[in-house]
Amino acid sequence: MQHVLPFFIPIVALSIPLAGVIFFGLQKLARTRLEEARVRAGTLGAGGEAELTALRDEVGDLRRELGELQERMDFTERMLTQAREMERLPGRDQS
Repeated sequence: MQHVLPFFIPIVALSIPLAGVIFFGLQKLARTRLEEARVRAGTLGAGGEAELTALRDEVGDLRRELGELQERMDFTERMLTQAREMERLPGRDQS
């Protein structure tokens, strides 16, 4: 028994913070689900309407930014395709 005890000390010492992280995550998940249920039921807490409006605005901003990024990516893809096509043209020096 005395030879096994030194192996359990680090295991217990490392499992305590891990258990704390797991329980914190579960608590956060439960709160999130509770808020979702309140929103679906139509009862928002204090300041809930303002928070919902802010979240909608943020989602709108994110959608706009995503659209801009998609346009930039399309432009970059077209430029890369043109560069590849230019390399394939006859008369280009192949090094």
